[in-house]
Amino acid sequence: MGRIHTARERIGYSETGSGTTTPILFLHGVGSDKSIWAPQLDHFGKTRRTVAFDYPGYGESELVERATRDDYASAILAAMRALGIERAHICGLSLGGVIAIAMHAAAAERCASLIIADSFAVHPDGQAIHDRSIAASHGMTMRALAEARSGVLLGSAATEQLKAEVIETMSAIDPVAYRIGAEAVWLADQRARAQAIDVPTLILVGDEDRITPPSLSDELHRLIAGSKLEVISGSGHLANAEQPQAFNSAIESFLAELG
Repeated sequence: MGRIHTARERIGYSETGSGTTTPILFLHGVGSDKSIWAPQLDHFGKTRRTVAFDYPGYGESELVERATRDDYASAILAAMRALGIERAHICGLSLGGVIAIAMHAAAAERCASLIIADSFAVHPDGQAIHDRSIAASHGMTMRALAEARSGVLLGSAATEQLKAEVIETMSAIDPVAYRIGAEAVWLADQRARAQAIDVPTLILVGDEDRITPPSLSDELHRLIAGSKLEVISGSGHLANAEQPQAFNSAIESFLAELG
């Protein structure tokens, strides 16, 4: 783990691997940080440069007041450049998928491909989820919020250890950063941006995801021409952590097809 100073702000990141193969980057959800990507850092770091980032205000990154989803995208693009990464495969889960789409809109040439997991272009219940999230972050501690959310986040196969890790990670989030992240994800409407995506795109979703259900990934699949859709069995919203082997295998197969 470390921090990179960009022209914009300080960004936290974790990195494994090296080599000349196109790097892969991982972007976390609103209730998490870069640590959620440990299974992917371990797996993909064996064959290529692999980096997971914190958004502004999360983990080891510097808080930026009133940051937007486009500010998050710009921050990650700046961090990529500071690390000498001009082009990469971009994998984002939930809010991370929203940011991946925003990154493509800002700098498509820097996206070798997109991998959008348990996410959406627009959420039909986004305003209500946002409002509940904001109210909860004001009315209870982040630990209490994390404990209340863990059940709906995870699918039936999730272990107690994973549940405990999810609660610990969410408990450590600055409530101000969480509220900024909640607005960035739940109020997004990126249907036009999704339709404009012109790089290879893989869409992944857990079959037990109750937060961003498979129907929203179906919609993304229809919006993004030539995209591929794969359902991860036995997984809720955190497919990468609940079913890491299946998640990693789907990405490996996708990347192999790109040559």
